[in-house]
Amino acid sequence: MAAQNNAPLPDGLEIAGYRIVKKIASGGFSIVYLASDEDGNAVAIKEYLPSSLALRQQGELVPAISNENLPIYRIGLKCFFEEGRALARISHPNVVSVVNFFRANETVYMVMAYESGRSLQEHILRRRDKGEKPLVSERFIRRMFNQVMNGLREVHTNKLLHLDLKPANIYLRLDGTPILLDFGAARQTLKTDIPKLYPMYTPGFAAPELYQKNGNLGPWTDIYSIGASIFACMIGAPPQPSDQRSINDKMESHYRKLEGTYSAELIEVVRWCLKLDPLERPQSVFALQKALATKAQPQPELTMFEKARIKISNLFSRKDNLAVSDHTTIQENTQN
Repeated sequence: MAAQNNAPLPDGLEIAGYRIVKKIASGGFSIVYLASDEDGNAVAIKEYLPSSLALRQQGELVPAISNENLPIYRIGLKCFFEEGRALARISHPNVVSVVNFFRANETVYMVMAYESGRSLQEHILRRRDKGEKPLVSERFIRRMFNQVMNGLREVHTNKLLHLDLKPANIYLRLDGTPILLDFGAARQTLKTDIPKLYPMYTPGFAAPELYQKNGNLGPWTDIYSIGASIFACMIGAPPQPSDQRSINDKMESHYRKLEGTYSAELIEVVRWCLKLDPLERPQSVFALQKALATKAQPQPELTMFEKARIKISNLFSRKDNLAVSDHTTIQENTQN
C-alpha cells in the first residue's frame, strides 16, 4: 500500500477533553496538532496515523485500514502507546513532557506540553539564509548539545532509545534551551517485527545499523545521530548517508573544510561519533559529553624576550636553508 496524504482532524474538534486548534506538523508516521486543554492551556497532541497503512479522507475521524494491513497497524499502535507510557515516566527539562495519552478514533493520541520556540533545523536554515559565518558558533554547539545529551542520558537510563535524532527533532525554547522531540522507537520496533513496514529516517542522520535487519542498536546508535546533528550545525546540511559511506566514504574531505572555522577537538568529536563501526564510536552519552567538554587550550602569550629569541632563530635558520638545496623550500616557508 503506497503512502497517502491523510486528512488531519478538523480545527475546533473536541476530543477527550481537548480542543484541536490546528495541525502543526505531519509525517509518514503521525500528525501533530496544537490544541488546548479544559483550562485553556496549550498542548501538542501527536496522533498515530502511519500513511502507508491507514487512509483518512477529509471529513472523517476514523481511518480506513485494510484487513491485510490491520495486524501491522495494531502492532504499531501498541508500540506507540507503550512509548508514550514510557516517556510519561521521564521528567527532564531537555526531554519532551508527555502529560497524557488516550485512545480514540481507533488510534492513539499522545499529549505533550507545548512550548514556544523553533526547531534547531529552523535555526540553522535561518542563519544559513543570512549568510552567517560561522554558521553556528562552536560555543553554541558545545553548550546546547551538552544539554541535549543530558536529556538523552535520562532517556537511555530509562532503557529507551531515541532512534530519530536530527535537528528537526531538537526544539529550542525561547531561552535557547533544547528539548528532544519525536522519538522513533515505535517505528524501529515495527521494522524489526514486521519487515513490510520500514521507518522513514532522514538520510544522513541514521546510523548504518538502522539500515540493517536486526542491526545491533544501542546508545551508540543515537550517538551517531548526535554527531550528524553537530555536523549539520557546522555545514548547514546532513553528512553523507551512512549506507552510501559504506560504499564510498567522502566524509574526510568535509572534515577538512571545517578546519580553521572550528577547533580540531570539536571536529575530532564529530569524526568519532560518525564512525561506521558502532564499536569505534563512544559507547555512552557520558563518554561523549566528556569529549565535548574538552576544548582547545589557548596558547600562552609569549614574552617580548621569547618573541625576540624566536625571530633571531628564524633569521639564522632561513640563511642556513637558503645555503642548501631547493628541497628545503617547504621547510623555509613553514617557518615564516
